[in-house]
Amino acid sequence: MNAYTTVLLYAGWILVLALFYALPRVPQALLGQKRIDSWERGKESTDPLFLQRAKSAHLNCLENFPVFAGVVAMAGLMGQVEAISAVAVYVLYARIGQSVSHILGTSFILVMLRATFFLLQVFITLYMVYLLVC
Repeated sequence: MNAYTTVLLYAGWILVLALFYALPRVPQALLGQKRIDSWERGKESTDPLFLQRAKSAHLNCLENFPVFAGVVAMAGLMGQVEAISAVAVYVLYARIGQSVSHILGTSFILVMLRATFFLLQVFITLYMVYLLVC
């Protein structure tokens, strides 16, 4: 899998997470169980904690995606995508691991696992930058 494909799969993962927490809201709104505007920002969430964590995992992906996609885009502009393709997929794997551990809960072990996956992404992305610059 090359780095471009990894970026596309990362974007797909972001969309899956958005659907994961947004889809349960549709029937609630359509059946009149909740007002359609009850999920606006600035209001206290009434969603189950599981869905709140899914939303947080989604937003966390959105925060980190531009850096990863930017490194891959620069590799493409430099004509060096193949230099990072072998390691780029591990950023995606770590991202999925971070998201899943985020959704599952907030126990000490899960928080430490989530932090480990995050740090893996940071270090792998830094390594990709190193490969492109050096």
